[in-house]
Amino acid sequence: MSSFIKNSKEIENITKSSAILAEVKKIIYNAVKPGVTPLEIDKIFRIEIEKRDAKPNFLGYNGFPNSICVSVNDTLIHGIPNDKPFEIGDIVSVDAGCVYKGMNSDSCFTKGVGYISKRDKELIEIAKNSFYAGLNAIKPGARTGDIAFAIQKFVENRGYFLPDDFTGHGIGYSLHEDPVIPNKGYQSTGTLLKNNMVICIEPMILQRSNKVRYMKDGWTIKSKNKLNTSHYEHTILIKDGYPIVLTEGI
Repeated sequence: MSSFIKNSKEIENITKSSAILAEVKKIIYNAVKPGVTPLEIDKIFRIEIEKRDAKPNFLGYNGFPNSICVSVNDTLIHGIPNDKPFEIGDIVSVDAGCVYKGMNSDSCFTKGVGYISKRDKELIEIAKNSFYAGLNAIKPGARTGDIAFAIQKFVENRGYFLPDDFTGHGIGYSLHEDPVIPNKGYQSTGTLLKNNMVICIEPMILQRSNKVRYMKDGWTIKSKNKLNTSHYEHTILIKDGYPIVLTEGI
């Protein structure tokens, strides 16, 4: 049996890790406001996670310097928190995770700051609803390609784009484990989804092109055309052939 099949104790702890993350996500979601900085959100997250006997799992991960990723406007993923205050009209993606008794969780939301354009509202909804398109593809006998196909069809049918190089993933004792969960693919291909797998589905949405820029800090990924982006993610348990969203909420 593959190592990414979790036993009952591991599932208990990853469920708790995910519940902690879901609770703290609500706090930081509400804290994303005009005048607040990404570094302030980062500090709030770390304090609130540690209050709950868990630890931020991004901090120090492959050298990442902060507890969360805060990606503003044209930053697609892996934004390093800074001291530039959020402004009305920004859209902000916060990707965050924690570890509890050795088990990791991971989730992301995108939020508009104050009034945002109709296009940006749609961009945020595309990320969220494409996640649910992928989630709803999970049923007994499904494979990772079924998730990917559903996400890709949803996104591309609405005129948006997905990057080539970034995917969802399995999760457990490590933040990123097998199997890879692509956002593009073909039905009935890839890894068979089995009971007690825990995975993260995370569509990342671009406008007019799927091209990205890799910034010199070694982390930040931006849209090449400098248009706004969005990102949405949850940690999911496969049980009786169907998905349970463990980080449910925001």
